Amino acid sequence: MNEIVKPDSLIMAEAQSLTETFFGGCPHDCPDTCSMLFDVKDGQLQGVRGNPDHPMTRGGLCVKLKDYEKRHYHPDRLLYPMKRVGPKGSKQFERITWGEALDTIVSRWKAIIDQYGPQAIAPYSYLGNQGLVHGLNGGDAFFNRMGATVTERTFCGEGSCTAWLLTVGPTAGLDPDSYIHSKYIVIWACNSVSTNLHHWAIVKDAQKKGAKVVVIDAYASRTAKAADWHIAPKPGTDGALAMALINSIIAQGLVDQDYVDNHTVGFEELKERAAPRTPEWASEITGVPADDIRTLARELATAQPAAIRMGVALERHYGGGQTIRAVTCIPALTGAWRHVGGGVTQFGVWEHPYKFDVMCRPDLIPEGTRVVSNLQIGRALTGEMQLDPPIMSMMCWNSNPVTQAPETDKIVEGLMREDLFMVSAEHFISDTASYADILLPATMGAEMEDMILSWGHLYLTYNTKCAEAPGEAIPNNEIFRQLAARLGFEEENFKWTDSECLEHYVDWNAPACEGIDLQYMREHGFARLKVGTPDDRAPHREGNFPTPTGKCMLKVEGATNFVAPPFRQMYEGFQPGEALDPLPDYLGPRESHTNDPELAKRFPLNIVSPKSHYFLNSCYANMEDKQKGQGEQFVMINQADADARGIRDGDRVQVANDRGAFKGVARITDDVKAGIVVATLGYWRQLNEGTVNSISSGAFTDMGHAPSFSDNLVEVARAN
Repeated sequence: MNEIVKPDSLIMAEAQSLTETFFGGCPHDCPDTCSMLFDVKDGQLQGVRGNPDHPMTRGGLCVKLKDYEKRHYHPDRLLYPMKRVGPKGSKQFERITWGEALDTIVSRWKAIIDQYGPQAIAPYSYLGNQGLVHGLNGGDAFFNRMGATVTERTFCGEGSCTAWLLTVGPTAGLDPDSYIHSKYIVIWACNSVSTNLHHWAIVKDAQKKGAKVVVIDAYASRTAKAADWHIAPKPGTDGALAMALINSIIAQGLVDQDYVDNHTVGFEELKERAAPRTPEWASEITGVPADDIRTLARELATAQPAAIRMGVALERHYGGGQTIRAVTCIPALTGAWRHVGGGVTQFGVWEHPYKFDVMCRPDLIPEGTRVVSNLQIGRALTGEMQLDPPIMSMMCWNSNPVTQAPETDKIVEGLMREDLFMVSAEHFISDTASYADILLPATMGAEMEDMILSWGHLYLTYNTKCAEAPGEAIPNNEIFRQLAARLGFEEENFKWTDSECLEHYVDWNAPACEGIDLQYMREHGFARLKVGTPDDRAPHREGNFPTPTGKCMLKVEGATNFVAPPFRQMYEGFQPGEALDPLPDYLGPRESHTNDPELAKRFPLNIVSPKSHYFLNSCYANMEDKQKGQGEQFVMINQADADARGIRDGDRVQVANDRGAFKGVARITDDVKAGIVVATLGYWRQLNEGTVNSISSGAFTDMGHAPSFSDNLVEVARAN
């Protein structure tokens, strides 16, 4: 193996023309946050490998990342600042200097602020990069200082966060590494093989030791096929299944009453709420046999330690927040929290000592600043959302809403406005970037220093700046530094180097960082937080939940709806604020045969849109080798539904509803039940005839302004 060198050895290594190895971290929106090794020669990234020393990611990389250097040096990479010279969306740009690009942006923004005020400018970002410096919150301080519209970024997991925080507080819960000790594992609404590969390896090891693995998912995913038992509720009905499990655990006398009495609030009220939610009741809703529900309840309660890994897909229908609350209650009822390897996993990030207030500077936000949801940006840009002032400029980075956000056709209509000044910091001319007026070339992983936020495990991950950026690409944070200087922002944080940002963005004095500092990270590449080991961590063995009562809140009096602050630039103004049910319950999907039978007559099929195996959201969907592995855009459909529509395997089909349409190739399969179709996410619109979010609704779910990507009805027909 090549010698791992420290950043201060980089100059010498380049002088000697040696291939040297540096620590890296995968920047993508994935719970695994792999620790990587960058092989670099003469300032050029030669290849990437998984770090074999990392206890969880174990030296492995997924099919998306294993040839990461090809993405760095892809022939279509954006290398220079560009300005639009043709119609919006035409991808006609010409090269300009950085000075011209930044001066144009600043002059246009000043003119907009003079005429409309700063709220006429909107930032748009998400987790296309998970770095603390260059990622989700990297531009928040800049736009907060400007006084721009605050944007809520709730693509993935934010409703789950609201429900989780209400029920158990900001705990990392069950450590993913501890699943090796679990005897019963439920993976609920997560295709781990495609989206959480390294945790799946731990689950498989536990399975080899005798653990039973149950996957709950609406279709037979790669993960479901590898499980001991696949349970397939109808889309959007998981909440009914969860409430019936609570009912059955109580009815079968399987409650750990001592744990409930000492470490929960609201058991009697939850018991009363769950009383009519019998397995028979749930079977009618979910399609899961009542006896299967009773068996699952019995095994989940008695085969301890029992673990539940919740996927973000569990929130993606109208009642998603209530579903998460119900599932989160189960380990307290069964006493699973008593055991190492028992409990439930949501996001590990709650115990990471990140200083979001320092990153985002919410103290700079002018009082009364409005909030707009990124999920509804199409409505905002087209005027459907009545905004005063209107959005006259948008800057987009780390995100590609034309493929990833719902109501795609509205977004495109809004981006086509000639009076909208659009700035995009990107790696490629993506679907969204094609509508920009100014394009800014951004650096990739090996070209910038950062620490990568890990929402799926309990390790800090360092990323070394060890390769030269091609062309004139610069890091996101440098873009904002230069813009801040041109706008005269004098706050000290706008002058910090990336290294200084890392010193300030992590609470290195927190107990979780005992023995860890930035220099340690540079020397080792990763560090496990001091929050217990995988072999002894049972954070709620004696309760100790980080809630106001210190207990698991089966019932929450007086709760109101909110979005967790990191997803809204740490702004507390204009939270949703609607009163929430004190108890979990089942809320059915908004678009369904039961709730909207007239709509279902026109659009009778439920559609589910999981992540693609070879794409990371829309990243890599422009690369030929990933396209080859993933295949052309497809629609999985059951034989019965295909026969009823005269569709044969391999036919080109159109999937449509009132919001839009897309086309793909029919794959007739038993992996989906009748009444359901599946089309995966991430394909680029410019390379296809629409994509799956063309049909997605921008309506919020019940909590956290989460998206309803799995709450959509469609019809499928053969395409001409």
